[in-house]
Amino acid sequence: MSSNIRAMIANVEVENLEDAIPLYQDLAGDAEVRRFPYRELEVALVGPFLLYSGPLEKYVSQNATVIVESLTPVLDVLGKAGAEILEAPNEVPNGTRIVARHPDGSVFEYMQPRA
Repeated sequence: MSSNIRAMIANVEVENLEDAIPLYQDLAGDAEVRRFPYRELEVALVGPFLLYSGPLEKYVSQNATVIVESLTPVLDVLGKAGAEILEAPNEVPNGTRIVARHPDGSVFEYMQPRA
């Protein structure tokens, strides 16, 4: 398993999540940090930034879903990063979602649950 961390939006590699999270908190204005597992990956959501560690090559061009409170900051950062929006914000049974392809080829779905 790789010890490198991939920042999905900024494409930065660091030694571990503990080193990466404070950097992205600064970028996101001291945003809330949420950590959770996704398959074999360890994932941290820092504001709109998605960081993960693990066997990264298995997940390029595969979908993962990230639950967020608001899609607005996610759209802002995806736009600045040059990500391709594959599916614009749309209503689905569980809330509102967008699907984006990040510059490294990974595809993620961001979901804002219904209130």
